[in-house]
Amino acid sequence: MTHSILASPIGDILLTGDRHGLSGLYTAQHGKKPTDIGERVDSDFAEVRRQLDEYFAGERDMFDVVLSPVGTMFQRRVWEALRRIDYGSTVSYTQLANQIGNPKAVRAVGGANGRNPISIIVPCHRVVGADGKIVGYAGGFHAKRWLLDHEIAHLSR
Repeated sequence: MTHSILASPIGDILLTGDRHGLSGLYTAQHGKKPTDIGERVDSDFAEVRRQLDEYFAGERDMFDVVLSPVGTMFQRRVWEALRRIDYGSTVSYTQLANQIGNPKAVRAVGGANGRNPISIIVPCHRVVGADGKIVGYAGGFHAKRWLLDHEIAHLSR
């Protein structure tokens, strides 16, 4: 396991990974950061850093880096569904549960969303409450609001 730190408009971002790919992306406010992050090797994350820099500059709306998240099969299904949410769009937890074919699993979907280890690239910030209001984000409310506003502002490019 190695890590890197990326300065961003929402604060420093911790990137973690292994030989299989990116395993974590955590904002400074993230409450569930790993404790064993290995040595800092920025070069291991050059492509991730480049794509994130482009995203923050409003020049990228999709990511194509190799991901290696650790989670249950259910969590991984939810995280895959998150990757299908269009840039600048939002869905509710109920809609997400329906998309994975398990409409009664709204709470479980919320739990999996909250345990997403690769925020931004796996865009859990695009999930909102049933009424469209911004609710919970492990990376902090301010970061979620900034990310959503940023994407909406760059939709027309």
